Amino acid sequence: MAYQPGVPNHSGGENDQDLHNRRLYNPYHDLQIPIQNLYKLPTTPEFLFEEESRVQRRSWGENLTYYTGIGYLAGATFGGAKGFYQGAKASEPGDSLKLRVNRILNGSGHNGRKFGNRAGVIGLLYAGMESGMVAVRDTDDVINSVVAGLGTGALYRAAAGLRSAAVAGVIGGVVVGLGVTAKQAMKRYVPI
Repeated sequence: MAYQPGVPNHSGGENDQDLHNRRLYNPYHDLQIPIQNLYKLPTTPEFLFEEESRVQRRSWGENLTYYTGIGYLAGATFGGAKGFYQGAKASEPGDSLKLRVNRILNGSGHNGRKFGNRAGVIGLLYAGMESGMVAVRDTDDVINSVVAGLGTGALYRAAAGLRSAAVAGVIGGVVVGLGVTAKQAMKRYVPI
């Protein structure tokens, strides 16, 4: 059988000569443009609306995503560490390695989910209340954050009764107040 370009030979593949003569396709060959000029990426943040560019804070959606995500991540990490400790502590001298690892993984997963979900819900409530306070008061200051912390604690523990909600509200307000104070001190005294 004679050689015919593009037609497979008896082994099912193309001839070696045909493979060596083939030129690879380069989509940028005829452009004669440096690759840096092909993609002009912006150096400043882009906003859909001009009003967003004038605001010096995150939008309510960004706040919601940020606080919920940070809360879930922190809660899951803490819960996983607690579950690891409990699983390691619960192992008995006669247990096999497989059983010990199983206890640790089960404890980490169970506690990680539990604490992660709780902290995520707290972050969700806080972000919603803080954004609501900014919308109602039309200003962004410490009062919004502290009131949002107070409301988050009270709403989170509302099902446990009035006294529990009041205590949790005070704790939430104090924790947020301390957090905002620490953030302001860091900005002022720690050069970054």
